[in-house]
Amino acid sequence: MPKIKANNITINYDQQGTGEPLILIPYLAADHACYAFQVAEYAKHFTCISLDLRGTGETDKPEGEYSTELLADDVAAFMQAAGIQKAHIAGLSLGAATGMWLAKHPDKVQSLSLHSGWPKTDPFIKTVVESWQVVARALESVPQMVILSIFPWCFTPELYAAKPDYIKALADFVQSRPAQPLTAFIQQSNAVIAHDAEDQLPRITAPTQITFGRGDLATSTRFVERMHGSIRNSEVLIFEGCAHAPIYEKVDEFNQKTLGFLRRHASAATA
Repeated sequence: MPKIKANNITINYDQQGTGEPLILIPYLAADHACYAFQVAEYAKHFTCISLDLRGTGETDKPEGEYSTELLADDVAAFMQAAGIQKAHIAGLSLGAATGMWLAKHPDKVQSLSLHSGWPKTDPFIKTVVESWQVVARALESVPQMVILSIFPWCFTPELYAAKPDYIKALADFVQSRPAQPLTAFIQQSNAVIAHDAEDQLPRITAPTQITFGRGDLATSTRFVERMHGSIRNSEVLIFEGCAHAPIYEKVDEFNQKTLGFLRRHASAATA
Protein backbone atom coordinates (compact mmCIF):
# COMPACT_ATOMS: atom_id res chain seq x y z
CA MET A 1 0.00 0.00 0.00
CA PRO A 2 1.32 3.50 -0.78
CA LYS A 3 2.26 5.82 2.07
CA ILE A 4 2.90 9.57 2.27
CA LYS A 5 4.58 11.64 4.97
CA ALA A 6 2.32 14.55 5.95
CA ASN A 7 1.76 16.61 9.10
CA ASN A 8 4.63 14.77 10.83
CA ILE A 9 3.07 11.31 10.40
CA THR A 10 3.15 8.62 7.71
CA ILE A 11 -0.32 8.17 6.21
CA ASN A 12 -1.33 4.93 4.51
CA TYR A 13 -3.88 4.99 1.70
CA ASP A 14 -5.45 3.04 -1.13
CA GLN A 15 -6.04 4.46 -4.61
CA GLN A 16 -8.39 3.06 -7.25
CA GLY A 17 -10.08 4.33 -10.39
CA THR A 18 -9.57 7.32 -12.67
CA GLY A 19 -11.05 10.80 -12.83
CA GLU A 20 -11.24 13.68 -10.39
CA PRO A 21 -9.88 12.84 -6.94
CA LEU A 22 -12.39 11.71 -4.30
CA ILE A 23 -10.99 11.39 -0.79
CA LEU A 24 -12.86 8.98 1.49
CA ILE A 25 -12.40 9.54 5.23
CA PRO A 26 -13.14 6.51 7.46
CA TYR A 27 -15.32 6.35 10.54
CA LEU A 28 -14.33 5.53 14.11
CA ALA A 29 -12.01 2.50 14.53
CA ALA A 30 -12.04 1.75 10.78
CA ASP A 31 -9.33 1.77 8.16
CA HIS A 32 -9.49 2.64 4.45
CA ALA A 33 -11.17 -0.65 3.50
CA CYS A 34 -14.44 0.37 5.19
CA TYR A 35 -15.63 1.95 1.92
CA ALA A 36 -15.07 -1.17 -0.21
CA PHE A 37 -18.73 -1.32 -1.28
CA GLN A 38 -18.64 2.32 -2.38
CA VAL A 39 -15.24 2.30 -4.10
CA ALA A 40 -16.43 -0.52 -6.35
CA GLU A 41 -18.88 1.98 -7.93
CA TYR A 42 -17.22 5.33 -7.28
CA ALA A 43 -13.97 4.24 -8.96
CA LYS A 44 -15.78 3.95 -12.29
CA HIS A 45 -16.03 7.75 -12.29
CA PHE A 46 -13.43 9.08 -9.82
CA THR A 47 -9.93 8.46 -8.54
CA CYS A 48 -10.87 7.11 -5.11
CA ILE A 49 -8.30 7.75 -2.40
CA SER A 50 -9.26 5.99 0.84
CA LEU A 51 -7.18 6.95 3.88
CA ASP A 52 -6.13 5.31 7.10
CA LEU A 53 -6.63 8.09 9.62
CA ARG A 54 -4.12 8.86 12.35
CA GLY A 55 -4.40 6.01 14.86
CA THR A 56 -5.82 3.40 12.47
CA GLY A 57 -4.73 0.83 9.92
CA GLU A 58 -1.13 1.25 8.80
CA THR A 59 -0.97 5.00 9.45
CA ASP A 60 1.16 6.17 12.39
CA LYS A 61 -0.40 6.17 15.84
CA PRO A 62 1.43 8.87 17.77
CA GLU A 63 0.78 9.62 21.41
CA GLY A 64 -1.09 12.74 22.43
CA GLU A 65 -4.54 14.23 22.07
CA TYR A 66 -6.48 13.67 18.85
CA SER A 67 -9.22 15.99 17.59
CA THR A 68 -11.42 16.11 14.53
CA GLU A 69 -9.66 19.34 13.61
CA LEU A 70 -6.28 17.58 13.77
CA LEU A 71 -7.58 14.74 11.60
CA ALA A 72 -8.76 17.30 9.04
CA ASP A 73 -5.36 18.96 9.13
CA ASP A 74 -3.86 15.54 8.38
CA VAL A 75 -6.13 15.20 5.34
CA ALA A 76 -5.21 18.68 4.07
CA ALA A 77 -1.50 17.94 4.57
CA PHE A 78 -1.92 14.62 2.78
CA MET A 79 -3.45 16.41 -0.20
CA GLN A 80 -0.60 18.90 -0.25
CA ALA A 81 2.05 16.16 -0.09
CA ALA A 82 0.28 14.10 -2.77
CA GLY A 83 0.02 17.08 -5.11
CA ILE A 84 -3.80 17.10 -4.99
CA GLN A 85 -4.91 20.70 -5.33
CA LYS A 86 -8.65 20.06 -4.98
CA ALA A 87 -10.80 17.02 -4.31
CA HIS A 88 -14.27 15.79 -3.55
CA ILE A 89 -14.37 14.93 0.17
CA ALA A 90 -16.65 12.27 1.65
CA GLY A 91 -16.95 10.65 5.05
CA LEU A 92 -19.35 8.84 7.34
CA SER A 93 -19.67 9.56 11.07
CA LEU A 94 -16.16 10.48 12.29
CA GLY A 95 -15.29 10.88 8.60
CA ALA A 96 -18.07 13.46 8.25
CA ALA A 97 -17.03 15.23 11.45
CA THR A 98 -13.50 15.45 10.08
CA GLY A 99 -14.79 16.69 6.73
CA MET A 100 -16.55 19.63 8.41
CA TRP A 101 -13.20 20.94 9.62
CA LEU A 102 -11.92 21.12 6.04
CA ALA A 103 -13.87 24.38 5.98
CA LYS A 104 -10.47 25.69 7.09
CA HIS A 105 -9.21 24.79 3.61
CA PRO A 106 -12.07 25.82 1.28
CA ASP A 107 -9.82 25.96 -1.77
CA LYS A 108 -9.13 22.25 -1.42
CA VAL A 109 -12.78 21.06 -1.40
CA GLN A 110 -14.71 20.67 -4.64
CA SER A 111 -17.70 19.00 -3.00
CA LEU A 112 -18.41 17.72 0.49
CA SER A 113 -20.41 14.62 1.40
CA LEU A 114 -21.37 14.41 5.09
CA HIS A 115 -22.96 11.06 5.93
CA SER A 116 -24.34 10.37 9.43
CA GLY A 117 -22.54 13.42 10.78
CA TRP A 118 -23.17 15.79 13.65
CA PRO A 119 -22.04 19.39 14.24
CA LYS A 120 -21.25 19.15 17.95
CA THR A 121 -21.23 16.24 20.37
CA ASP A 122 -24.20 16.36 22.73
CA PRO A 123 -24.67 14.50 26.04
CA PHE A 124 -26.35 11.56 24.29
CA ILE A 125 -23.48 10.92 21.85
CA LYS A 126 -20.96 11.43 24.66
CA THR A 127 -22.68 8.77 26.76
CA VAL A 128 -22.83 6.30 23.86
CA VAL A 129 -19.15 6.72 22.97
CA GLU A 130 -18.06 6.51 26.61
CA SER A 131 -19.91 3.18 26.83
CA TRP A 132 -17.86 1.93 23.85
CA GLN A 133 -14.68 2.94 25.65
CA VAL A 134 -15.75 0.97 28.73
CA VAL A 135 -16.45 -2.15 26.66
CA ALA A 136 -13.21 -1.82 24.67
CA ARG A 137 -11.21 -1.62 27.90
CA ALA A 138 -13.10 -4.56 29.43
CA LEU A 139 -12.64 -6.78 26.38
CA GLU A 140 -9.14 -5.48 25.61
CA SER A 141 -10.17 -5.79 21.98
CA VAL A 142 -11.34 -2.99 19.71
CA PRO A 143 -12.65 -5.34 16.96
CA GLN A 144 -14.76 -7.31 19.46
CA MET A 145 -16.10 -4.06 20.92
CA VAL A 146 -17.04 -2.87 17.42
CA ILE A 147 -19.00 -6.05 16.72
CA LEU A 148 -20.73 -6.26 20.10
CA SER A 149 -21.27 -2.58 20.92
CA ILE A 150 -21.03 -0.41 17.79
CA PHE A 151 -22.78 -2.74 15.31
CA PRO A 152 -26.19 -2.48 17.06
CA TRP A 153 -26.06 1.32 16.60
CA CYS A 154 -25.12 0.94 12.93
CA PHE A 155 -27.77 -1.55 11.78
CA THR A 156 -31.51 -1.85 12.29
CA PRO A 157 -33.07 -4.78 14.18
CA GLU A 158 -34.73 -5.70 10.90
CA LEU A 159 -31.35 -6.25 9.24
CA TYR A 160 -30.19 -8.46 12.09
CA ALA A 161 -33.39 -10.53 11.74
CA ALA A 162 -33.48 -10.74 7.95
CA LYS A 163 -29.78 -11.16 7.16
CA PRO A 164 -27.87 -12.77 10.03
CA ASP A 165 -25.31 -14.19 7.60
CA TYR A 166 -24.64 -10.69 6.27
CA ILE A 167 -24.08 -9.38 9.80
CA LYS A 168 -21.66 -12.26 10.40
CA ALA A 169 -19.85 -11.45 7.14
CA LEU A 170 -19.45 -7.83 8.25
CA ALA A 171 -18.16 -9.03 11.62
CA ASP A 172 -15.68 -11.32 9.88
CA PHE A 173 -14.58 -8.35 7.76
CA VAL A 174 -13.92 -6.26 10.89
CA GLN A 175 -11.85 -9.08 12.36
CA SER A 176 -9.87 -9.46 9.14
CA ARG A 177 -8.57 -5.88 9.20
CA PRO A 178 -5.57 -4.63 11.21
CA ALA A 179 -6.81 -4.32 14.80
CA GLN A 180 -6.77 -0.80 16.18
CA PRO A 181 -4.78 -0.68 19.43
CA LEU A 182 -6.86 0.12 22.49
CA THR A 183 -4.86 3.27 23.23
CA ALA A 184 -5.43 4.59 19.71
CA PHE A 185 -9.15 3.86 19.95
CA ILE A 186 -9.38 5.85 23.18
CA GLN A 187 -7.53 8.75 21.53
CA GLN A 188 -9.75 8.64 18.45
CA SER A 189 -13.01 8.22 20.39
CA ASN A 190 -12.01 11.11 22.65
CA ALA A 191 -11.86 13.19 19.46
CA VAL A 192 -15.46 12.14 18.79
CA ILE A 193 -16.50 13.15 22.32
CA ALA A 194 -14.79 16.55 21.99
CA HIS A 195 -16.06 17.25 18.45
CA ASP A 196 -17.42 20.75 17.94
CA ALA A 197 -17.43 22.10 14.39
CA GLU A 198 -20.54 24.22 14.83
CA ASP A 199 -18.70 27.45 13.98
CA GLN A 200 -17.15 25.87 10.90
CA LEU A 201 -20.42 25.06 9.15
CA PRO A 202 -21.15 28.60 7.87
CA ARG A 203 -17.61 28.67 6.46
CA ILE A 204 -18.27 25.69 4.19
CA THR A 205 -18.56 26.98 0.64
CA ALA A 206 -18.47 23.77 -1.40
CA PRO A 207 -21.68 22.05 -2.55
CA THR A 208 -22.58 19.70 0.30
CA GLN A 209 -24.70 16.57 0.54
CA ILE A 210 -25.96 15.79 4.05
CA THR A 211 -27.37 12.30 4.61
CA PHE A 212 -28.83 10.39 7.54
CA GLY A 213 -30.44 7.03 8.17
CA ARG A 214 -34.03 7.42 9.29
CA GLY A 215 -33.51 4.91 12.10
CA ASP A 216 -30.19 6.31 13.30
CA LEU A 217 -30.32 7.10 17.02
CA ALA A 218 -26.72 8.19 17.53
CA THR A 219 -26.50 10.87 14.85
CA SER A 220 -30.19 11.17 14.18
CA THR A 221 -32.19 13.58 12.08
CA ARG A 222 -32.20 15.88 15.14
CA PHE A 223 -29.12 17.42 13.49
CA VAL A 224 -30.69 18.10 10.09
CA GLU A 225 -31.87 21.65 10.77
CA ARG A 226 -28.61 22.80 12.36
CA MET A 227 -26.46 21.41 9.56
CA HIS A 228 -28.65 22.22 6.57
CA GLY A 229 -29.45 25.67 7.97
CA SER A 230 -25.77 26.52 8.53
CA ILE A 231 -24.24 25.15 5.32
CA ARG A 232 -25.44 27.50 2.62
CA ASN A 233 -25.13 25.28 -0.46
CA SER A 234 -26.38 22.02 1.00
CA GLU A 235 -28.98 19.38 0.28
CA VAL A 236 -30.40 16.73 2.60
CA LEU A 237 -31.13 13.08 1.89
CA ILE A 238 -32.69 10.62 4.34
CA PHE A 239 -32.29 6.88 3.79
CA GLU A 240 -35.39 5.04 4.96
CA GLY A 241 -35.02 1.72 6.79
CA CYS A 242 -31.44 2.45 7.84
CA ALA A 243 -29.63 3.20 11.06
CA HIS A 244 -26.16 4.76 11.30
CA ALA A 245 -24.58 2.90 8.36
CA PRO A 246 -26.60 3.10 5.12
CA ILE A 247 -23.32 2.31 3.35
CA TYR A 248 -23.90 -1.31 4.41
CA GLU A 249 -27.66 -1.49 4.95
CA LYS A 250 -28.80 0.04 1.63
CA VAL A 251 -25.67 -0.32 -0.49
CA ASP A 252 -27.18 0.09 -3.95
CA GLU A 253 -29.42 3.02 -3.01
CA PHE A 254 -26.62 4.73 -1.10
CA ASN A 255 -24.18 4.35 -3.97
CA GLN A 256 -26.66 5.51 -6.59
CA LYS A 257 -27.79 8.63 -4.74
CA THR A 258 -24.41 9.71 -3.44
CA LEU A 259 -22.70 9.06 -6.76
CA GLY A 260 -25.40 11.15 -8.42
CA PHE A 261 -24.46 14.09 -6.20
CA LEU A 262 -20.75 13.61 -6.83
CA ARG A 263 -21.17 13.44 -10.59
CA ARG A 264 -23.34 16.58 -10.64
CA HIS A 265 -20.48 18.48 -9.06
CA ALA A 266 -17.70 17.04 -11.16
CA SER A 267 -16.36 18.65 -14.30
CA ALA A 268 -17.93 17.75 -17.63
CA ALA A 269 -14.95 15.56 -18.43
CA THR A 270 -15.67 13.11 -15.62
CA ALA A 271 -19.45 13.52 -15.32
